[in-house]
Amino acid sequence: MSNLYKKTLSLSGLDATTRSIDELKKLVGELLTNKIHGLSFSPYVEGQRPGPQTIISPEQIRERLAPIQSSVNWIRSFSCTQGNQHTPIIAKELGLKTMVGVWLDEDLENNEKELQAGIKLAQAGHVDILAVGNEVMLRKELTEEQLVDYLERAKAAAPNVQVGYVDAYFKFVDHPAVTEACDVILANCYPFWESCPAEHALLYMKEMYRIATKAANGKPVIVSETGWPNVGSPEGGAIPSYENAIRYFINTYKWAEEDGIDIIYFSSFDETWKISEEGDVGAYWGLWNKDGVPKYV
Repeated sequence: MSNLYKKTLSLSGLDATTRSIDELKKLVGELLTNKIHGLSFSPYVEGQRPGPQTIISPEQIRERLAPIQSSVNWIRSFSCTQGNQHTPIIAKELGLKTMVGVWLDEDLENNEKELQAGIKLAQAGHVDILAVGNEVMLRKELTEEQLVDYLERAKAAAPNVQVGYVDAYFKFVDHPAVTEACDVILANCYPFWESCPAEHALLYMKEMYRIATKAANGKPVIVSETGWPNVGSPEGGAIPSYENAIRYFINTYKWAEEDGIDIIYFSSFDETWKISEEGDVGAYWGLWNKDGVPKYV
């Protein structure tokens, strides 16, 4: 875990439940000024969405990285095609570390393009962690055997780069062969999506992490996604709100500091295109809004 922010800021002993929103906004500003570990990065702007209809230019990636680059040590990308392959190259130029996503789904032809592009980036030195696949077991888009094959091929082609797979924390219990094939376990931990009330969310995330760590059997575990939306419909007892979102963020990084946890927060920007897939709540997970303005500072 990066300890840069500890030089000037410590959250040890902080009780976020007793702090005013203004006090928490100041803390968020200090955290971002001193850098959090990492952020999930989306280069898409209003009116765009992932797919062959949208090719992202290097210039757009630079523009999207500009408001966040000084606030993080790591950037996580999700694809190696359709312009997304420029993200780790530019991030490295900016002095950032990279978790580079190889997007996999049921389109086997495109999977090959993604894998080869990811391997090429890794061999060229633009990748610190290669994340081969994102929640394909959760979505039931590939078999365990197919996913393990992609992981093994990536490891063989890029032996000097850590290779892992991203999925919900419990999938590493359900699929031990996938866990065994990973160098590093990349666990998504979302109390919100499991209907956990905000006041219990941190304890629940700690339990999620414990489950993933036990399944990892000694391998390093990174929380590859977690977050809380500030707008949208409730998910059971989990309620989106500005207050819940800012307190969750502060509590997450208090835990990260106290226990030495590497966390890639979700997400950099609000993304309107996600409404079609996740409902109204899908558009409001960013620490910055869709126009690149910080929401919690």
